[in-house]
Amino acid sequence: MLKEYDVIVVGAGPAGSMAARYAAAKGVSVLMLEKDRDVGYPVRCGEAVSATRIAPFIDPDEKYIASHINKFSLIFPNGTEVTVPLEENGYILERRIFDYELAKLAANEGAEILTRAYVNGLLFDGGKVSGVKFEYRGEPHEVKAKVVIAADGVESRVGRWAGLKTHIDFRDMECCVQITASGINVNSNTCYFYFGKDYAPNGYFWIFPKGNNTANIGLGVGGMIGKKKSALSFLIDFMEKNYPNASILTQIAGGVPCTPTLKKITAPGIMLVGDAARQVNPLSGGGISSGMIGGSVAGEIAAESVKQKSPDLVLTYDKAWHERQGKKHIVYNKIKNAIYNFSDDKFNNIAESADNLPDNKKSLGNVFKAALIHNPSILIDVAKVFVIK
Repeated sequence: MLKEYDVIVVGAGPAGSMAARYAAAKGVSVLMLEKDRDVGYPVRCGEAVSATRIAPFIDPDEKYIASHINKFSLIFPNGTEVTVPLEENGYILERRIFDYELAKLAANEGAEILTRAYVNGLLFDGGKVSGVKFEYRGEPHEVKAKVVIAADGVESRVGRWAGLKTHIDFRDMECCVQITASGINVNSNTCYFYFGKDYAPNGYFWIFPKGNNTANIGLGVGGMIGKKKSALSFLIDFMEKNYPNASILTQIAGGVPCTPTLKKITAPGIMLVGDAARQVNPLSGGGISSGMIGGSVAGEIAAESVKQKSPDLVLTYDKAWHERQGKKHIVYNKIKNAIYNFSDDKFNNIAESADNLPDNKKSLGNVFKAALIHNPSILIDVAKVFVIK
């Protein structure tokens, strides 16, 4: 380990690994620090991702793909099930393996990686972030850097130490809980989504198959709902009704930010990526691919800032992210706000409209149009996302 690197990345999730990889690929020195013992563990994720969205970053490999998805099944309060074929296939991942592979790609480009390295402070030089403090193997360390990239999750401590407003209002968080269970007999090529107040008010319930009668089963509900009835209670009720004999293999719970990107994700010498920057899709709550995009953009900008000896280049990341993905997330947030407050009757009306569509017209875009037929301004946003490529 050196005393100084060009770029230090804090956090080795998908966003952090992409930042480290893309910076190192441009020939600058990179150190990535991960507080947990293993990259990719513990898993805090539904593990669903679009195949085309991760294709630019990693070759498909069955060792990290639990199942291939080509259909969505939407289940509404009255029991109507609408199956929608996907134009772009997806995967349910094995995140423990997937994240490990992403970190290996960063290492292959020359990034150094330390696990069980607990970052506990930043270094500053004239108001600019100039490195990190961390504990490794029981010893304190200080390492300087020209750029620090924070990929340390929701309410990023690293970002907060740099003066960035990373606090999130609980009303912008979804209370989420998920189990991985065996004894779940569902189609291995289909993701299941349940809507309505008995499943997940102000959110949705999911079953993501992982093959061999195993699946991730969980839900996210709005923060205020979580104060009235916990997400775990909804999950227990569902499992007792539908899969009383299932064996639970893992269980996780936590908050997922469902809001557009932070207004400011840079400061002198520092950039925020992934959950730390709120780069999660506000509609779906998915953050794997968008975090990878954010990390790759940040890594390239950080490296160019170092190579050109232009610290102010770091500050261009805000605009670069907005143009690449952030403005889409604003649209997704509008759609989410329009949909998540629907009554069960409204959901059932959507089910009837969607169920009556001819098979060649059944698509996610058309289902959203059916949902928002009386909200023309949001329909324009739907068209931008699902129709205009």
